[in-house]
Formats: sequence, C-alpha cells, structure tokens
Amino acid sequence: MTVNMGTIDRVLRIVVGLALIAAALGYLGPQYTSVWGWIGVIPLVTAFIGWCPAYSVFGIRTCSKT
Repeated sequence: MTVNMGTIDRVLRIVVGLALIAAALGYLGPQYTSVWGWIGVIPLVTAFIGWCPAYSVFGIRTCSKT
C-alpha cells in the first residue's frame, strides 16, 4: 500500500470521522444518535493509514508524488 491521500484530505477525514462518532455517542444531541454514526470509523482508519481503497480503484491521488 502506498500513500494516496494528502494532508488536507487526511485532516478532513479525521474531522468528519470524529463528528460522526460523536453523533453516534449522543454528544451532538439525542436527535442525532444513530448506529449509522459508527461509519465514522472508516474515514478515521483511512486517514491514519494514509491509504484509501476507493482512491486506488479510481486512480485518484491527493498527495504529492514523491
């Protein structure tokens, strides 16, 4: 696996992932509590490893080539 995500992409995924998990836990209010919020784990994992399988399939690369 080679890194295919840039810094901005990774930061945005961390923010979105944490927001979805916070919603699932009820921190954003009871009206937002849902099991679907746990899908926020996926953007967190992909941000931490720096590799997105969907980017690989479609040939997308948001990081600079080194």
